[in-house]
Amino acid sequence: MRDGKQIFSDVRLTPLLITAMVGIDLWVIRPPTGVNIQAWHLFAIFVATIIGFILKPLPMGSVAIMGIAVTALTNTLSIKEALSGFGNTVIWLIVIAFFISRGFIKTGLGERIAYLFVKKFGRKTLGLSYSLLIGDLALSPAIPSNTARAGGIIFPIIRSLSETFGSKPEDGTERKIGSFLTIAGFQGDLITSTMFMTAMAANPLSAKLAKDVAGVNITWTGWAIAAAVPGVVSLFVVPYLLYKMYPPEIKETPDAPILASKRLKEMGPLKRAEKFMLLVFALILILWIFGTQLNIDPTTTAFIGLAILLLTQVLTWDDVKKEQGAWDTLTWFSAVVMMATYLDKLGLVSWFGQLIKASVSGMPWVLSSIILLLVYFYAHYFFASNTAHISAMFAAFLVVMITAGAPPMLSALLLAFFSNLFAATTHYGSGVSPVFFGSGYVTQAKWWTLGLVVSVVDIIIWLVIGGIWWKILGLW
Repeated sequence: MRDGKQIFSDVRLTPLLITAMVGIDLWVIRPPTGVNIQAWHLFAIFVATIIGFILKPLPMGSVAIMGIAVTALTNTLSIKEALSGFGNTVIWLIVIAFFISRGFIKTGLGERIAYLFVKKFGRKTLGLSYSLLIGDLALSPAIPSNTARAGGIIFPIIRSLSETFGSKPEDGTERKIGSFLTIAGFQGDLITSTMFMTAMAANPLSAKLAKDVAGVNITWTGWAIAAAVPGVVSLFVVPYLLYKMYPPEIKETPDAPILASKRLKEMGPLKRAEKFMLLVFALILILWIFGTQLNIDPTTTAFIGLAILLLTQVLTWDDVKKEQGAWDTLTWFSAVVMMATYLDKLGLVSWFGQLIKASVSGMPWVLSSIILLLVYFYAHYFFASNTAHISAMFAAFLVVMITAGAPPMLSALLLAFFSNLFAATTHYGSGVSPVFFGSGYVTQAKWWTLGLVVSVVDIIIWLVIGGIWWKILGLW
């Protein structure tokens, strides 16, 4: 029989109490003027949930269920509203990306592709990361969903490459190569999403808001030219920085190309399951690229791909049930999206924007713009979606920046670029985040630490290098 001390240790009572106390403290504090009690109570639950994710007194899925339960039990939101996150299409796109990556691994197609990469770029781990990001960059102008692009295309290759080198989180070998490739692939995708108006689904929303609110017309070409120099610099610097901060155990593999060629020969020609997987991959890629013209949502495309994989028995329903990372992600990410969405609807985010506007009144436009951009960037800790953040804060911050004297086009572009880069900070800040984080290769503490450092580096590159480039372009 276990004693009380053992039980205390097992349930991790201390972090659980800390999480509960933070939520209760916020709940009982009188809300600030201009914030209604419903919004403040939801904010208390949201903060407690995020702290629970950080301290992990229980698994993230359990913490998320508790957050949903408290939200409904206290009548902060109705049960229908509390469960609304489970109907979010982006979340289901994330979940199905897990299943598609399972198809790559099960059929061996992912391994074959991985060996092809190893054969060509396998002499150094850093070179592998750059080759993957170049592929992401090449696809980014044509695929307006970074979740579909990185989650459905790049991530399966990263996962296969990692397993090819014997790097798996299940057996404690994630640091061999998988951890580095995972975090570099994720951070790199946020940069490629910034470089084209059509590289992320919410980018056109930023352009539309800029035109509607301030009369700023951002063209596709203008966006690409403005982002080109700081984007290329970021793509070079960030993977190298991560390589130094979070180095893989395997750094050089001079014999890898020879071994890869030998393994490809042993694998022989494409098998039936691989051919079906390749055809489905090509189909969903085409539909993701031309989905707007065909009026097919990216999530619909993902469901089509999964249905075909099940119909052809490339995947079985047992494979789908066993993909625990997908179902876990569905649970906790749905809770966070629900809370973030209603914090916006209940006016808490608008109140925050008005507070910031009063704080920078009377400052020089350069200083006030930098402050506003930093607030806009790091406010993303409270958002689980790029689109939600842009919808809630982009227009208000753009108006404040222009009112303070900042050039309209420069202000609009900076906010638009930051509307991608700010997702570097957390494991829930964008649709693509849970795909990479859910693989288990990088711990939450390390993800947040590296994300904070990368966010600072990104901001410096885009404000300094970008600022010089935009001066040359005549944007200010």
